[in-house]
Amino acid sequence: MKKKSAPKSAGSSATPQELIIQHIGLAIECAKTAKRHNKSLNGSNHYADKLANLRADATNAFGRLSGGTVGDTSALAEMMQKVFAGDVAAKDRSQAARDLQFALKTTWAEVKPDAVKLEDGGIFPLVALNQTKRAYLVAVGRQMNGSYTSGWHDASAVMMRRLLESVIIEAFEARGIDSKIKDGNGNFFQLTALINAALAETTWNLPRNVQKGITSLRDLGHTSAHSRYFLAKQLYIDELKAVYRETIEAFLHIARLL
Repeated sequence: MKKKSAPKSAGSSATPQELIIQHIGLAIECAKTAKRHNKSLNGSNHYADKLANLRADATNAFGRLSGGTVGDTSALAEMMQKVFAGDVAAKDRSQAARDLQFALKTTWAEVKPDAVKLEDGGIFPLVALNQTKRAYLVAVGRQMNGSYTSGWHDASAVMMRRLLESVIIEAFEARGIDSKIKDGNGNFFQLTALINAALAETTWNLPRNVQKGITSLRDLGHTSAHSRYFLAKQLYIDELKAVYRETIEAFLHIARLL
């Protein structure tokens, strides 16, 4: 029996369209394998974590595209949501995958990566924050990405901290339980207490990577904002970018903003 060769991975020279198409195939395969093993694509397990990482990578690639109309961009974002969401029926995921690949090979085939806008690259894709329709989240993300790309890593880490605080609050507010993260005067807790409350909350299940990595995100934000002698370096941020993206996305999904 002829052994199947492993699919070629897209290299650093791959276009955003090629990267997204590659991630679509991996997402479909992940969903099929999870179904065979009777595993959910929501919650905390290997397959849910893998799909979340694929979604983050595909969204980041999408964020590198520019020049599409508002309508085309919204349509593409909606198809991507169906392909990479954990709670989509198999037939709907497959149809969205076909439609998405067709759009990338036709309407979006000649759209070039945007290498001009610094705020579109970096730590978290603005295209995902735009989907939330929360202007303040987009503004924070733009400053965070722009600072990172400009080499202002302490500033970027502080804005990472601010965005993390914001999405946790959004999650609690969306579920109508924001009283759990307020003090006696009605003020929201600061980051450490917000994280403790988010980890202890029983109305949602955070992905395993988020549970393990969120304290490291807290520490980077704290030291960048408050430590007298600490200077953040790109390496420190790069080590946490993957878990940061997954964490922000997790809380945005809990808040029903994605």
